[in-house]
Amino acid sequence: MSTIRRKVAVVLFNLGGPDGPQAVRPFLKNLFSDPSIVGAPTFIRRPLAALISRLRENSAIRNYATMGGASPLLPETTAQAEALEAELNERSTECEFKTFIAMRYWGPSTQQAADAVRRYQPDKVVLLPLYPQYSTATTGSSLAAWHEAYEGDSQTSCCWYDNEHFIEAHAQLIKATWEAAGKPRVRLLFSAHGLPKRVVAGGDPYQWQVENTCARVADRLGPGWDWTICYQSRVGPLKWIGPATPDVIRAAGTDGIGLLVDPIAFVSEHIETLVELDRDYAELAKSAGVPVYLRVPTVRVTPVFIHGLATVVEHSLSGDRMQADGIRCPAAFGRCPLSGVDRAV
Repeated sequence: MSTIRRKVAVVLFNLGGPDGPQAVRPFLKNLFSDPSIVGAPTFIRRPLAALISRLRENSAIRNYATMGGASPLLPETTAQAEALEAELNERSTECEFKTFIAMRYWGPSTQQAADAVRRYQPDKVVLLPLYPQYSTATTGSSLAAWHEAYEGDSQTSCCWYDNEHFIEAHAQLIKATWEAAGKPRVRLLFSAHGLPKRVVAGGDPYQWQVENTCARVADRLGPGWDWTICYQSRVGPLKWIGPATPDVIRAAGTDGIGLLVDPIAFVSEHIETLVELDRDYAELAKSAGVPVYLRVPTVRVTPVFIHGLATVVEHSLSGDRMQADGIRCPAAFGRCPLSGVDRAV
């Protein structure tokens, strides 16, 4: 006798990216219109977003041209969604899983994803931000947009910065990249997207989670690694968390040591990895006298990483949002949904 399997929709969130030169300006306008990105009143933010997008359009188009004219983020996320859906359905006899993609600033939009989920008529909805470390500017913004677009109940799987499979995926890729280069003398550089200091001071847990992710990966790698954390992609006049990636690269040149750069806060290849890390910072490293510059690929569809995402979804369905021992975030980081919550052990 066959049993009816529960239908579970898994919604994957990411920032999105332009799918062609004509999409660059509206994508940038959407990005800088988000109050989580530009915290100004609406009557200031909207014209400011229009101005910024116009001023940055041409340089952004040139950057995307180096990647074939469009962001690879949607194809990369689609591959992850397909791999995750297959993994979840293979592991479950009680549920039928279907994945959906919601991009914050381009298509498929959050509204399009919400409409598709409604048509699917699931018994459960699991929200899975593809931002390993929680920030109000990424996960928080995506979830807010979702709850505006979808009225039904949903389970949120956020704060998986310490998922053991995610940690293992990074450790494997770091070792493989280093060994393939002949095991040169290098400093392991964990590079994450930066944030203004005032955002962190307001209770955002992002920097704390990034530091914990890096410490766990370093621990998994074992003793003997020279490693440090830095933050890239700084824009605007505000003071940002640091140290800045360019400063750390220059310091490596002064020290005469090579660099092995791991994009610890990104799970897919996109403009911050393929242009900023692979071109801009590689050129900076060369000019600064860094003898070796290596870049670890993002986790993408690495089997151990997809396995970890499936585990995160399963935990969420079971009502257990905790992935490891200890606490999620110190109570000081009140913007984290799980701030100060003890984990079930």
